[in-house]
Amino acid sequence: MELVRNLTRPVRIGSITIGQGNPIAIQSMTATKTTDIDATVAQINALHAAGAHVVRIAVDNKQEAAALCEIRRQTDANLSVDLQENYRLAELVAPHVDKIRYNPGHLYHHEREKRWQEKVRYLVGIAGDHDCAIRVGVNCGSVDPAKKEEHDEDDPVTPMLESALDHCEFLDSISFTRYCVSLKDSDPQQVIDVNRRFAAERSDVPLHLGVTEAGLPPDGVIKTRIALEQLISRGIGDTIRVSLTVSNARKPEEIVAGTQILQDIASGRVRSVVDFGTNTLNIISCPSCSRVENEAFIELAEDVKAMTEYAKQHAITIAVMGCRVNGPGETDDADLGLWCGPTHVNLKKGSESLGAYPYDEILGRLKQELDVLIGAGTAN
Repeated sequence: MELVRNLTRPVRIGSITIGQGNPIAIQSMTATKTTDIDATVAQINALHAAGAHVVRIAVDNKQEAAALCEIRRQTDANLSVDLQENYRLAELVAPHVDKIRYNPGHLYHHEREKRWQEKVRYLVGIAGDHDCAIRVGVNCGSVDPAKKEEHDEDDPVTPMLESALDHCEFLDSISFTRYCVSLKDSDPQQVIDVNRRFAAERSDVPLHLGVTEAGLPPDGVIKTRIALEQLISRGIGDTIRVSLTVSNARKPEEIVAGTQILQDIASGRVRSVVDFGTNTLNIISCPSCSRVENEAFIELAEDVKAMTEYAKQHAITIAVMGCRVNGPGETDDADLGLWCGPTHVNLKKGSESLGAYPYDEILGRLKQELDVLIGAGTAN
């Protein structure tokens, strides 16, 4: 089956080009500590060998930025860097990568007195000087706060959409067009909605598709498949990622899953109508990445899934996040949320903090709160 694709403009990322009808590229992200050069290079090359067209690396400080020079020397993979709160790190990492990803919501965390437009203008200058593409990465848990204030809290999609559109408009106004956009949520239906709305307004801009915090396989693969089938079959999407909570050695499974999904869509092996977990327990967990501060996070996510099996018929969402970057904001919409630090796990009920607990105590504490929700009739 030949897929009809939106004719987005071309964006070159190292040795590949996305958009303009080029094959849909598959991406992943390293889960090793970036300062561990040998482990990071080994994982990049394993992902590259599995078929990854772009591999993303998180950089959170100058030490990690310094490691990129040697990492770049040891791999032929196309590299993207994930900037976190400090957008100024771009000038240190850009010489060694092919794409810079920034999150509009995170631009507010550093040099707060500056307008976001000034910060984006700086990033564009760095990207232009070092032959880098840019991804505007809009994420459900860290949306531009000014946009969130303008809309009802029950409408998570419109703030994401408007943030992305504003950044596209500004990038175009300063004559930078070598960018793509991603709009990600942990709910496949929200992903479908926001990307369809964006594509309707900016069909020229290449889209990176994925379900953030898709969780453990096989559920994480299913959630991602649902969103990708519904979008790619409508011509939407130029590059994808399957974000799974797996150990370092299993990271290439993201590439295998993405390849299979694309092959199935191209062959017409898709579900026409899907609905994931609307009336059942829904566990979301972020993909393992280099920002994880304790690798016990992955085992914890697996233990949460096993422990909560008894509640599978209740419409409760539990979020398990691996770091301080995504954890605090991206657990707010869950009924119960865990975000993991180096020695303790922070427990939340919606946006309310319930305290921090050692890793060996958190499961029992989580079960107490889950039983309260079930007993109170919060769940169906």
